[in-house]
Amino acid sequence: MSGWDSYRAVYGAELRAAAHEFDDHGWPVVAASPTALLLVTGTALDIVEVPAAVGRQVCAHLRDTGSVVPIAATPTGSWWFPVTPGAVLPAELRDVDGVVLHTAGTAVLAPPSEVPDGWVHWRVAPALTGYRVPAADTILNAAADALRWRADRNAHPGAQRPAGALAVGMRSSLM
Repeated sequence: MSGWDSYRAVYGAELRAAAHEFDDHGWPVVAASPTALLLVTGTALDIVEVPAAVGRQVCAHLRDTGSVVPIAATPTGSWWFPVTPGAVLPAELRDVDGVVLHTAGTAVLAPPSEVPDGWVHWRVAPALTGYRVPAADTILNAAADALRWRADRNAHPGAQRPAGALAVGMRSSLM
């Protein structure tokens, strides 16, 4: 067996294992090709997709609140967050390039799918959260906050994070 064939055999096994794991935890999944899986939205989960820069800010917000949620990244510069189904994209996010709420049976490439530019991969694996998905409002509000913070920072170059974004429990050196 050549190296390439060996790689394909191992990768195929990895895809099958991921598909079984998704299915075992109630995440609807279908095989899209020999190198890609799709998560189907609308029943067990929906997916909020954002540009990577916004995703990093959403993660900072989640870290500040002590939240751990599944997060996937694509090689094309977007991050996505599985969320509870049934939400509607808030008006302030509707016209933002790259922000999409995938619902009602749309399918999204799932890790470890291979695409021409690389792999869709987990930044935070769902196994770390017991395959629990956060409430959609948690992620949508964090995305809106991230966009407001970016807009404020762009209006005031060199500005630091807003005081409200600091981690709770920090101590002053004056104490």
